[in-house]
Amino acid sequence: MHWPVMKCLFFRKWFALLLLAVVGLVAWPITTIHAREPVRLIFDTDMGNDIDDALALAMIHILSDRGECELLAVTITKDNRYSAPFVDIVNTFYGRKNVPVGVVRNGMTPKDSAYTREPVLASDNGRPRYPHALRDGADATEAVALLRRVLAKQPDGSVVMTQVGFSTNYARLLDSKPDDASPLDGKELVRKKARLLSIMAGGFSEQLVAKRYKEYNVKIDVQTCQKLATEWPTPVVWSGYEIGQAILFAAQCIENDFGWVKHHPIREAYGLYMKMPYSRQTWDLTAVLYGVRPDHGYFDLSAPGRVIVEQDGFTKFEPDPDGKHRYLKVNAEQIIRVKTTQEVLCSTPPRRK
Repeated sequence: MHWPVMKCLFFRKWFALLLLAVVGLVAWPITTIHAREPVRLIFDTDMGNDIDDALALAMIHILSDRGECELLAVTITKDNRYSAPFVDIVNTFYGRKNVPVGVVRNGMTPKDSAYTREPVLASDNGRPRYPHALRDGADATEAVALLRRVLAKQPDGSVVMTQVGFSTNYARLLDSKPDDASPLDGKELVRKKARLLSIMAGGFSEQLVAKRYKEYNVKIDVQTCQKLATEWPTPVVWSGYEIGQAILFAAQCIENDFGWVKHHPIREAYGLYMKMPYSRQTWDLTAVLYGVRPDHGYFDLSAPGRVIVEQDGFTKFEPDPDGKHRYLKVNAEQIIRVKTTQEVLCSTPPRRK
């Protein structure tokens, strides 16, 4: 081909590519641009009752390493002395020992966990296996006081609050009175500072509804979940039992992908929780993943409505175009994407180690 013709075609080709790039930038969704800013995240957990809480916290730290979220605080609804020290171990391991930890007082499930005590007490050659400052939950700040203090310091409408345990702390937050942290009562403080609650609770599939299934996080503290469902002032997205039940964290990932360090608190806790090898449901991880990455297409959302929590712990969803509640839905393709994403994130070494 003659050189002037080739040169003309060459520049036409690159001009077309440049035009496509410009159009793409103009059409880039606003929500995606906003997602580049770190999500201000509070993680409320019943750490110790199931291993997915620990996996979810590990995932939060790697998302923080990637600049996708900022972990403002961890609050705990399991009233056991080793839950807070274990959280402190994980935070310290991932390079965030200064993340504040708050604990429930007079809360639920005080019995020891299968996996929190041993890592907290473990030592090698007379030194703690996992460095941590908190030695006992009694030494941690009360959860509602911590939540009020942290929320009051955040920009308006900026905080994503995740809840993957009981509703105890957040319900008490709604009832809290003005204090030195804020002149607002709890409900108004949440309304002003939070923008979303992403919660693992309930069950919304046709099969679970037909069986009147009572999900664990709800039935353990029904009254507080009822309060949250009726009074929480921001949009709420519920990750029902059926979502995490369908997405398993592979035993092979634990066995093969966490070996970059001799002692890993998540791998050790996973082995303590049940006899290896086993693959575990990822209930809590799904609520966190949606809270941080709502626009990645991992899940679909129901139509708007409201969740009703009945006296026995059964949850049902009533469609309402003006409702603030939605629940997650997931298809076969999304299950594969979410499973892979969660395993990769959880097994990634921390940058700040």
